[in-house]
Amino acid sequence: MKVTLITGASGGIGEAIANGFAQRKQNLLLIARNAEKLEKLCKQLHGQFGIQAQFIAADLSKTGAAEEVFEETQQRGLEVEMLINNAGIGSGGEFSELSLPSELNMLQLNIISLVALTHLFLPQMQQRKKGTIVNIASLAAFAPVPYMATYAATKAFVRSFTEAITQECKPHKVHILLFCPGLTKTNFNSAAGIDNEKAVGLSADYKNAPTQTPQQVAQEALNALDSRKNFAISGKLNRLTVKLTAILPNRLITSIFAKMYRKKLGL
Repeated sequence: MKVTLITGASGGIGEAIANGFAQRKQNLLLIARNAEKLEKLCKQLHGQFGIQAQFIAADLSKTGAAEEVFEETQQRGLEVEMLINNAGIGSGGEFSELSLPSELNMLQLNIISLVALTHLFLPQMQQRKKGTIVNIASLAAFAPVPYMATYAATKAFVRSFTEAITQECKPHKVHILLFCPGLTKTNFNSAAGIDNEKAVGLSADYKNAPTQTPQQVAQEALNALDSRKNFAISGKLNRLTVKLTAILPNRLITSIFAKMYRKKLGL
């Protein structure tokens, strides 16, 4: 059976993308840690749209999880036509004070599992001369971000990696999309440990900072896929922000971000 595989599908942007594809009558394979949420979502999408929706409960922040997901798809006889690497987590605060195990788990999830899943499913797409891979980065991919140092670096990696393989995959007729949302109203801040004064300092609190809903982001991702784009930023304001940061040196951007954070938090 042909499926679209979506990681981080139990909530937020991943769940919204799953709903978008289900409306288009595409069968789904959903990946996340919470089996209960995934089972409920699969039943809902099947009942509402008549599609086949399966799930694999897996923690992609753990070593070897990506390989286990791939092996399970082979055992089930699934053909992954589209891979959407959406799963990710963030962190915020002074780097030296953050939990090292948590930072390393973020590297595993945001970078290593994304690379592993891409590497595992891409050869099959190349052989078929057909397929799509969507890697979800962030506005943080376009400049270093003090007090979100590791997170921004992971997204810069995703951007660089995806832009490179985009060119490698053109002769094989595999479509690659680098998609970059901005601040989105999900549980991201809570999971990242910045749903408090840290979010205010980082200009990332949902009450005051400009945001999009997961549904808005998902629709922009679908539009980018329909247009066969290789790169897209979600949101007009976010697109303007990237254009502005592109003309400024990183040294100036990081200095401004750091001073803003310290001023807002009185440090």
